Amino acid sequence: MNPDTLESILNFSCEERYDYFLSKVGEEKEVWILVNENSQFLKIYAEEEKFEYLPVWPEQDFAIEYNKGTKELFPKSISLPELFKKWIPGLKKDGLEIGVFPGLDADVWITEPSELQSDLQDELSAL
Repeated sequence: MNPDTLESILNFSCEERYDYFLSKVGEEKEVWILVNENSQFLKIYAEEEKFEYLPVWPEQDFAIEYNKGTKELFPKSISLPELFKKWIPGLKKDGLEIGVFPGLDADVWITEPSELQSDLQDELSAL
């Protein structure tokens, strides 16, 4: 992805990024997370609201851009079947939310795992 397109999409509003995420993941059938060398995934603690979430991106380039300047984390793709079968139940069990497509602003779309699964399934059925 060229840098201008990347920056343009990263500057979308939180809601626009969520819609872009659903559309892109519906096409590509995968999401991207960041993991360390031990395959432990990045969790972010929202201090004011007192909860943790897993940030996810629709494409590798966005995860790399988010992680710019850090060499400790690496992008990892998760297929939609794996997301639905393994990750969604695990996140629900662990009480983690999902932060969909963090961008350049401080806003991130926070959703429950089952809600994201439902929205993605709706997107897939519309294709």
